[in-house]
Amino acid sequence: MARSSPAPDLARSIYLLWGHHPSPGRSGLSVTAIVAAGIEIADADGLDAVSMRKVANHLGVGAMSLYAHVPGKDELTALMVDSVHGELYEDVDAAARAGDWRAAMKFVVAQNWALYERHPWLLDIRSSRPNLGPNISRKYETELRPLDGIGLSDIEMDAALTLVLGHVDSAARARRSTVRAQAESGMTDAEWWGVVSPVLSQVMVDDDLVLSARVGSAVGAQFNAAQNPEHALAFGLDTILDGIQARIGQR
Repeated sequence: MARSSPAPDLARSIYLLWGHHPSPGRSGLSVTAIVAAGIEIADADGLDAVSMRKVANHLGVGAMSLYAHVPGKDELTALMVDSVHGELYEDVDAAARAGDWRAAMKFVVAQNWALYERHPWLLDIRSSRPNLGPNISRKYETELRPLDGIGLSDIEMDAALTLVLGHVDSAARARRSTVRAQAESGMTDAEWWGVVSPVLSQVMVDDDLVLSARVGSAVGAQFNAAQNPEHALAFGLDTILDGIQARIGQR
């Protein structure tokens, strides 16, 4: 049997993202209220905790009443993602006002870093295709504007921004891993390193491991941990921006 085309559902989802919402019901239930409830649940318990039934319970309505406004969890998740990205910037010139293009990219990174901290469940959204909602689209516009006219082609502008945002994503994942490890172990990184470090100095004596022992000890002494996501974020960003600057300078 031939598969039905997903195009109608995709088109309906895009219309929903862009505010083509059913009218609120007699109970006052609306897409906006459903999305807000989903975000509250995800912020508290993670994305896996979000279901249409749990959202309905949160709102004190029957689960079936939600489907008149949002077709299912996939569409709800897309709406939630777009909604929280509306927190990033006041307007599309916000990043450009931060200074030159390097200062603007650092501002972009700081805003996205803080967004991941407020809504860590965003790190569980994995798709090669972008969410095409209004806030995501404005985010893209805002973050591209400081790169326009600095000597990059349109394709390079997109690639440079993708590289910067991918770095934030990676560092945010490391931060979340650190937070989870502390919660699960009941030990801070400093406490963990305080136990591990003296033991390693006794057992890690193989001559083949002298460099890793030296560098690992230096990192541990600096950060009281095996890694520091904030330092990795700053160092990596400077390195990326230096590379972009060098590329522009070669023109």
